[in-house]
Amino acid sequence: MNNVLSGMRPTGKLHLGHLHGVLENWIELQHKYNCYYFAADWHALTSDYKDTSNIKNNIYDMIADWISVGIDPEKVAIFIQSHIKEHAELHLLISMITPLGWLERNPTYKEVKEELSEKDINSYGFLGYPVLQTVDIILYKAKYVPIGIDQLPHLELSREIARRFNFLYNREVFIEPQPLFTKVTKLSGIDGRKMSKSYGNSIYISDYGKTLSDKVLNLITDTNRVRRKDPGDPDKCMAFEFHKLYLSEEEILMIKRECPTAGIGCFDCKKILLNRIVEKLSPIHHKREELLSKKDYLNDIIADGDKRAKAKASETLKECLEVMNLNY
Repeated sequence: MNNVLSGMRPTGKLHLGHLHGVLENWIELQHKYNCYYFAADWHALTSDYKDTSNIKNNIYDMIADWISVGIDPEKVAIFIQSHIKEHAELHLLISMITPLGWLERNPTYKEVKEELSEKDINSYGFLGYPVLQTVDIILYKAKYVPIGIDQLPHLELSREIARRFNFLYNREVFIEPQPLFTKVTKLSGIDGRKMSKSYGNSIYISDYGKTLSDKVLNLITDTNRVRRKDPGDPDKCMAFEFHKLYLSEEEILMIKRECPTAGIGCFDCKKILLNRIVEKLSPIHHKREELLSKKDYLNDIIADGDKRAKAKASETLKECLEVMNLNY
């Protein structure tokens, strides 16, 4: 069975963009492949190196979210990046063969710098994070990596690095990873921009009650529809992105029919959406609370995932050292 590798940085709460853009895809993949899903705590340091106080709690919250939405720790190796020291050793080795120009041409380098302009990320770690990202993948000989289309340049760089290593040492040690594109590539936040923790516009998986209600009812709708009696256009409504994820086919058809004739108002439309989101998230919230009250159980899951991950990582690193003549 082919391997799949994916991870998330524990930098804060997970939002609905993560749920639909990443986690639902992970759930599907766990039934088809041998999956490794990890908490990328070393990657979190690229932007949060000044304050590491929340990383540990963020890891527990994040993994609790994963399991609550349906990631099965019996099917998947759930582990913490820093627990597998082979990541660090192989990162050092791979950094020696990676041309500097490859990192400097990273198309998202400037984008992330602008997005996180309030943070000082002019560091070697930030410039070189694609190398560590590559190591995360090739260490587990992952044939597939689930990504959004915007992450394709990162994966292509990983493919180039794997190809260069195999060429330099004349042996096919590493697999050139292939993309598995996610179905939902992005979800707008409550302000109309891409949902992002750094924008402060997210609806979090853990939101409930008034917090959840306020966010959903404040979603931006068709900005050309000023009054209740004005006709609307669902295709210009940010809230309609959520309707397509949460509402039934009959409800969606009703909104497409009624909105352009002002037969239904934006507030009523979002009330229907709120009810469906609550229905979706309520069982997740109950499971999440149960997991976070059982830290020993979460630790057991992580320990088992670490063990499974380390077995594969050690095997790959040993092979790498052999072909580099460094196994002395």
